[in-house]
Amino acid sequence: MAGEKEIKEIYENGMKILEELTSNAHEIQEQMLEEILIRNAGTEYLSRFFVHGQNHKQNFKTNVPIVSYEDIKPYIDRIANGETSSILFADPITQFIQSTGTSEGKPKLIPMTAESFEKRMIKPLLVDLVMKKCISGLDQGKSFYLFFVKPEMETPSGLMASLYTTSYFKTQIFKNGLAKFCTSPIDTILCLDNKQSMYCQLLTGLLLRDEVVRIGSSFASVLARSIKFLEDYWKELCSNIRTGYLSDWIADPACRNAMSSILTRPEPELADLIQQICEDKSWEGIIKELWPEVKCISSIVTGSMSQYIPLLEFYGGGIPLVSPNCGSSEACFGINLKPLSKPFDVSYTILPNMAYFEFLPVNNDGGGMSREFELRGASATESSESTNETTTVNKPVDLANVKIGRYYEVVVTTLAGLYRYRVGDVLKVTGFYNKSPQFQFVERQNVVLSIDLDKTTEVDLSKAITRAKLVLEPLGIMLTTYSSYADTSLTPGRYVLFWELKMKGSNDVPKLDAKIMEECCGIVEESFDFTYKSLRKAGVISALELRVVKHGTFDELMDFYVSKGASISQYKPPCCLKSEEAVKLLNSGMVGTFFSPKTMF
Repeated sequence: MAGEKEIKEIYENGMKILEELTSNAHEIQEQMLEEILIRNAGTEYLSRFFVHGQNHKQNFKTNVPIVSYEDIKPYIDRIANGETSSILFADPITQFIQSTGTSEGKPKLIPMTAESFEKRMIKPLLVDLVMKKCISGLDQGKSFYLFFVKPEMETPSGLMASLYTTSYFKTQIFKNGLAKFCTSPIDTILCLDNKQSMYCQLLTGLLLRDEVVRIGSSFASVLARSIKFLEDYWKELCSNIRTGYLSDWIADPACRNAMSSILTRPEPELADLIQQICEDKSWEGIIKELWPEVKCISSIVTGSMSQYIPLLEFYGGGIPLVSPNCGSSEACFGINLKPLSKPFDVSYTILPNMAYFEFLPVNNDGGGMSREFELRGASATESSESTNETTTVNKPVDLANVKIGRYYEVVVTTLAGLYRYRVGDVLKVTGFYNKSPQFQFVERQNVVLSIDLDKTTEVDLSKAITRAKLVLEPLGIMLTTYSSYADTSLTPGRYVLFWELKMKGSNDVPKLDAKIMEECCGIVEESFDFTYKSLRKAGVISALELRVVKHGTFDELMDFYVSKGASISQYKPPCCLKSEEAVKLLNSGMVGTFFSPKTMF
C-alpha cells in the first residue's frame, strides 16, 4: 500500500502539491496518457486500434472510439468471470468498484488496480487540508460524519466488488488517518445493518456534541435521511444517554463493544438538554442547537443533490454548507478550493493526476448533447453537422482547451482500463485555477421522461421544478424532495410529479390550496420545451399531474432502494421512477393530487 510516505507528504506539503498539480495540469495530463498507453497498448482491447503497435497519443485520439459502459461491459464481464485482466489493462485487477445503481437499475462494475485505488485515496486528504485552511477551528475538534457501508459481492473470478467508500473505510489509511478525527467508532461505520449503524453514530455524535466542529455525509440525501431518523428516535436516544444503557435492539457485537467505551455512565443533564431542543415544534436550526461548535456542514449538494439545499439550510440555521468534491465511480474529477462558496456558486478544480480527461461540448444551456454521436471513431467525433436546436461541435477537447462558459460531457481514460469512456456527467467551465479548469456540476443529461416524441431530461425537469417551487416559498412551504414518472397506463399519457412538502415551522403537511398547486403544475409545463408544448396542445400528452405525499414518504423510498441493494451512503433519489413498486410506495403516501388546466397552449 503506497500509503504512509505519500500520505505523510500530503499532510506536510498538501497545498504545495495542489499548486504544482494545477500549475502543470496540461503536462501532467499528457504524461498520464503516455504512461497509460505505454503500459496497455498490448492489451486485447487497445491493440485492435493500433496498426503495427503505433500507440502514439495522436493515434489514440484518432483511432480509439469514445464509448459508454454498455460498449465495454462484455470485456468487464469476461474479467469478472475469471479471464485474464490483460483484456483491458496490463496490471492485475485487485477489485471492482460498484456504481450506486439507484438511477439506472443494476450497478456497474468498474475495474480497479492497486495503483488506481491508492491514487483515489489522496483526494479526501487534499479535501481535508483545503477545508482546514479555509475554515478556522476545524482542527480543534472532531468531525461528526455519517458513514455507511454495503456488503461486498464476490464475482466468479474471486475478486470482490463493492462501493468505493466501503473499500476505503476498510483501509489502514482511513483507520489510521481521518477516522481518528471522527466521532463515530470504526466498528459502527463498518456495521452492515444501516439502522443499527445510524443509531450508534447519532448517539455518539450527541454524546460528544461539545467536541463536534464539523458535521456531514457523502451526499446531502444521507444527511437529510439522518435528520429524519433523529426525529423518529430522539426520545430513545435521550433515554440511552439518561440511563447510560444502550438499547437492547442494538445486537451487533462490534457496535455494542464500540459503544461501551463511549456510553460509559448516565448523563441526565445532557439528556434533558437534548430533549428540550428536540421537543421544539420547529426544527429550524436544529443542527446548530444540538452541535453548537459546528463550523460547517460538509456534504455534496451539487447536481441532483441541490434539491436538498433549502432543507439543509433550514436545519443548519446559518451554518455554511460545504460541497467538498465531485466525482463518480469511474474517476475523481476535482475538489472545491473555495469551500465557503454559496452552494449554487460552487466550482470544483480538476485534479489532473486522477485520470486523463477529454471534454465533449454540449449545448450552451447544458440541456442536451450537441448531436447524437455514433461514437465509434474520429469520423463520428469530428463531424460538425448540427441538428434541430443543437450547436455545432467539432471534436472532444483536452483539458487545456476548454472554454469558460461552455458546457462539456466528461470523457475519461483511467489507469484501470477505461479508455475514452463517457461518464455521463456534464460540467460547465467557470474559470481556471492556475492552469487547471474549474467547473460547476450539471445534472446528468439522460432523458428521464418520455412520451411519444417528447424527451424531457433531468436538467429540464430540475429547472422547471425550481421555477414552480418559488410560488410556495412566500407561504412558508418547503419542497423537500421530488421524483416523477411517465404514466402511460391511460391514453393519452401524462407526466406525474411526486412532491414531499413541509411547513418551515413544523413537519406537518401544509394545507394545500388547489389554485396554488395547479399554478405550480402550470409553471412546470410552461418551462418545458417546444416539443412538449406542441404535443400537449395536440392532445398527444395529457395534463401534468402533481401528487403531494406526506412527510417521510421519500425516506421510505430510500429504504425500499436500500433493501434492493442500493447503498444508503451513496443514495441518489431517482429523478424518474422506473419501478412499479416504487410508484406504488409513493402513491401510498399521497395526501393530495392536482392537475394543470386541461388546455394551456
